[in-house]
Amino acid sequence: MSLPDMLSGALGDEQVATRVPLGGDDVLVVTPTRTLVYRAEGLLSGETVEEYPHNAERLAVSSGRRKAKVTLSYGVDGDETLAVPSNQLDDVIHPVLLGVLSARGVTAPDESIVRAFRFSELTLVVTDQRLVKHVGAAVWDEEFEAFPYADLTDLYFEEGTVATTVVLQHSGRSERFKAPNESARSVRETLIEAVCAFHDVEGLEAFRRAVAIDTEDEDTSSDDETSPTDFGAGPDPLSASPSADAADAAAASKIPAAGHDDSSSDESARQVTTNDRAGDESEGNAANRSDTDGFEDTFERAAVEGDSLAEAVADLRRTVKAQNAAIERQADLIEQLIEELRQGR
Repeated sequence: MSLPDMLSGALGDEQVATRVPLGGDDVLVVTPTRTLVYRAEGLLSGETVEEYPHNAERLAVSSGRRKAKVTLSYGVDGDETLAVPSNQLDDVIHPVLLGVLSARGVTAPDESIVRAFRFSELTLVVTDQRLVKHVGAAVWDEEFEAFPYADLTDLYFEEGTVATTVVLQHSGRSERFKAPNESARSVRETLIEAVCAFHDVEGLEAFRRAVAIDTEDEDTSSDDETSPTDFGAGPDPLSASPSADAADAAAASKIPAAGHDDSSSDESARQVTTNDRAGDESEGNAANRSDTDGFEDTFERAAVEGDSLAEAVADLRRTVKAQNAAIERQADLIEQLIEELRQGR
């Protein structure tokens, strides 16, 4: 995969030994003499290339929940800090550490790191040719010890309740250090494999035979440790209250006066009643027309109000749609910003 033009220009003729993606288009490359970090153009910065020479006197690491920092100290020339995502720290620290060890003459140019272990104040670097041990807060500084596999005469492990002791015998003396039990199996297997590969043998017994070591009192350790698993209401119904029919009320209230002729009274009464009924019928018809007109007006108002409501709902939908689109754009920008922060920008 081709490198960005800016990074290729910064590399010049140097060969890339290791390449580590840092998310997006960002990438870290390690050469024999330096580490270069390419940052693509983003929200927080433009396109850049950062350079970290390997001739450091000290290499330290600090790690948070999302971001880790690798600090290289150059004595009187000050410090340089490389920020990377925490979940990629192991991928970064191994080649950078090897570059520093090689530049400082601790390892050979053709030597490679098999694995590095960091246990609080203890760092173990297993290469294909030696074990490098450093005690202290830093991953490495000049206060280190190296144990070449060519000088080993024995290797064994003593299990404890909390930690396992690794014992190296070399040059007529023993070197002892402890690894936490949760990591002891990985340390044991990695170290045995590297030592046996260096001596071209199949296991510890064959290694011991090759260096002529008596193993009669050898304490073997078990390999069966287990790792910790590492939201409308619709419109109200229409209602009408037609007036009650009072057709007989007026007739009931017409009482004939005393001293009048009964027949004329009766005739008068009948005339009054007939007239009243005609009037009542006229009033009733008028009332019915009034009630019908009321219903029609109500329906017309409801229809107008319904049209207005539909227009309001349509306007609201358009507004919500536009707001949702704006929110989605903002969410994309926030995600990009978070990703750039995770990449150490």
